[in-house]
Amino acid sequence: MLIVHVHVHVKPECVDAFIEATIENASNSLQEHGIARFDVQQQQDDPTRFVLTEVYYTDDDPAKHKETAHYNIWKETVAPMMAEPRKSVKFDNIFPYDDGWEVQ
Repeated sequence: MLIVHVHVHVKPECVDAFIEATIENASNSLQEHGIARFDVQQQQDDPTRFVLTEVYYTDDDPAKHKETAHYNIWKETVAPMMAEPRKSVKFDNIFPYDDGWEVQ
């Protein structure tokens, strides 16, 4: 499994629109074959900062995700809302770990 944390800083006047577009993208992403989870978190002490936690079954699944129409709509919609470029950090899952993970 591959976990990607995407750190996003949104312009204050765009927070509500960003949330709406991101929930739409996350909901559609969960229908993808290679995505196990897609969480959207908003920072408590700074509501303009978000972390998207994307959990993929394989290392190839993020590239497939970026080919979907809903991702590309999201990317184009939220680009002007960004206070700075988004950053992603990749993680390997340590616990819980199960060699028997099956692609859904």
